[in-house]
Amino acid sequence: MTTPSQTVGPFFGFALPYAADWELVPEGRPGAVTITGRVLDGAGEPVPDALLELWTGDSGTRGALRRTEAGDSGFGRCGTAPDGSYRFRLAPPSRPYAALLVFARGLLKPVRTRVYLADVPDPLLDSLDPARRATLLARPEGQDVYRFDVRLQGEQETVFLEF
Repeated sequence: MTTPSQTVGPFFGFALPYAADWELVPEGRPGAVTITGRVLDGAGEPVPDALLELWTGDSGTRGALRRTEAGDSGFGRCGTAPDGSYRFRLAPPSRPYAALLVFARGLLKPVRTRVYLADVPDPLLDSLDPARRATLLARPEGQDVYRFDVRLQGEQETVFLEF
């Protein structure tokens, strides 16, 4: 039985989505990559109303809605589709990962994780056993396309971070 403190939403999403919110870099930018995936609940079912925010943390980008003259940003936001899918287009981050926040029903606060585009030496990755490590690694799925599914609970739950 769900109690009131465990229920979040429905949300009024005015001004949360904005034009090109998932595009951290414009189409055609050399070296750009796309991260795509799905947000899944503990039963493996899609979460159709989650909101994801991706931060690259690169100092050359302004972040949020402000973009550089070239149209680049270090921040993107994407709501999930009915099948739980999302996507971001970005320049590969200068560090080995991008930070990802997930807002979803049932979460009183967003959960934080990282998206690694390569399995590289990293203090966080090195501290995890191989099965948990794999939940932070985006899988190549074609030229300049990576897949990163977020599993909120259950088997293969994504590693979430506390700050």
